[in-house]
Amino acid sequence: MTNSKDDKLMLAMLEDRRMQCSDKYMITTGYFLDMRQRTLAEKMLMTQKGARYDFYGGFDDASRVVAVFLPEYVDQNCAEYFAENPDDNPLAVLRASLKKGSPELSHRDYLGALMGLGIKREMTGDILVGPDGADIIVMREMSQFILTHMEKAGRARIDFEEIPVSQLIVPEAHVKEIVESVASLRLDNVIAAVFDLSRTKAAEAIDSGIVFINGMEIRKAEKQVHEGDKLVLRGKGKAVLKSIEGKSSKGRTIIKLDRYL
Repeated sequence: MTNSKDDKLMLAMLEDRRMQCSDKYMITTGYFLDMRQRTLAEKMLMTQKGARYDFYGGFDDASRVVAVFLPEYVDQNCAEYFAENPDDNPLAVLRASLKKGSPELSHRDYLGALMGLGIKREMTGDILVGPDGADIIVMREMSQFILTHMEKAGRARIDFEEIPVSQLIVPEAHVKEIVESVASLRLDNVIAAVFDLSRTKAAEAIDSGIVFINGMEIRKAEKQVHEGDKLVLRGKGKAVLKSIEGKSSKGRTIIKLDRYL
C-alpha cells in the first residue's frame, strides 16, 4: 500500500511529529489525511512506541482527519481536550456566507476556490455545505491567509468569518433504513447488497482499495462485518450495519442497515 513518494514523506513526517511530542512534551499534529492515508498512518503508528495518538477532524465522523500526538499530561481524547482548551486546537472553522442573490454552491465550488489560491489539499478538511454557504475546516495556520484572499467561489461572492469549532454546523444526514439478506457476512457480500452491485464488482472495489470499515481501508473480500461497523464505498456513500436479524427460510443472513444518502 505504501508505494508512493508522497506516502513515505507523510509517514516520515508523522513519525517526526510523534518523536517531537515525546521529546518536547507538547501536543503535535500532522496535516489532513483522507481515509486511505489514515489507514497507512494507523498501521504505521500502531507499531511504534512513543506518544499516544488520536485522529481528529473537528467533529464526529469527519472524513478528513489529522493525527494528533498527546503528551502524558493530556488524559482525554483530543476532541474533549480541544473543547476545553480551544486555543490549543490545530484546526479552525471558516464560515462562508453567500452574499444576497448569489447562486447556491457545491462542495466542488468551494474546494476549487481553495485550490485556486494555491492551498494544498492537506491543509483543508471537510467542507460542510448548506443552502446559504458552508463551514470549511482548515489547519489554523491557513485561516488568516484564506480570510484575506478568498472572496468568491464559483460565480458567487462570499463573506468569510472564523468561528469557534464548537459552533460548527454539521448538516443533518439523510438516512434510509434498509433490510437485506446475504449469503454470509463476508465484506464482498455486504457491499454488494448495500450498494446494489454484483459480488464480482464488490470484490473488485475491495481489491482496488476504495472500501473502508470504520475508517480503515480493507482489501480482503472475506473480511467479516459486525454489528455497528461503518462501511464506506468511496464514490458511492456509506452505511452502518445496525443489526443482524437472524436467518431467512433459505438460510441467508438478514441484516438491517442505515444507508446514508
